[in-house]
Amino acid sequence: MSLIGKEIEEFAAKAYHNGEFIDVSSESFKGQWSIVCFYPADFTFVCPTELEDLQEQYATLKDLGVEVYSVSTDTHFTHKAWHDSSDAISKIDYIMIGDPSHTVSRIFDVLDEEEGLANRGTFIIDPDGIVQTVEINADGIGRDASTLVDKIRAAQYVRNNPGEVCPAKWKEGAETLKPSLDLVGKI
Repeated sequence: MSLIGKEIEEFAAKAYHNGEFIDVSSESFKGQWSIVCFYPADFTFVCPTELEDLQEQYATLKDLGVEVYSVSTDTHFTHKAWHDSSDAISKIDYIMIGDPSHTVSRIFDVLDEEEGLANRGTFIIDPDGIVQTVEINADGIGRDASTLVDKIRAAQYVRNNPGEVCPAKWKEGAETLKPSLDLVGKI
């Protein structure tokens, strides 16, 4: 069942952020745009490349009013150890949620129950805590965080401009569409 258009179920978790352990919950997603990026495990291979790539987009995302959360089934302690020992991960300024109970991974429906690890899932959540986009990749396929900037801009535009939609490859400032009977069969 799709999570699109649904509010995230309640949860509470521990996270590592800027040298501290903090509490994060489903309420943390409300009042701002959020990106939640699940990955299988710390101290692995594709994961640090993705998280470093996400960090490279973080300033732009923050400028757009977005907070970023990464999540794996590791603990917040493991996140700190990885942050302290990896050149790529030491650059991360966004929040790293630990999910050793698998609660958050199950809520977002990305848990591989057999492996006990999260799939590569990316979610954009609006300020009401409602899921607007979902992308889930197989374990060996890394993601490109630069695509999130355009997706956030499109989601924000649609939210702020009811009755308009963003076509494929839409970029900020480009033409949008107003669905109507006049457009049917003409695009």
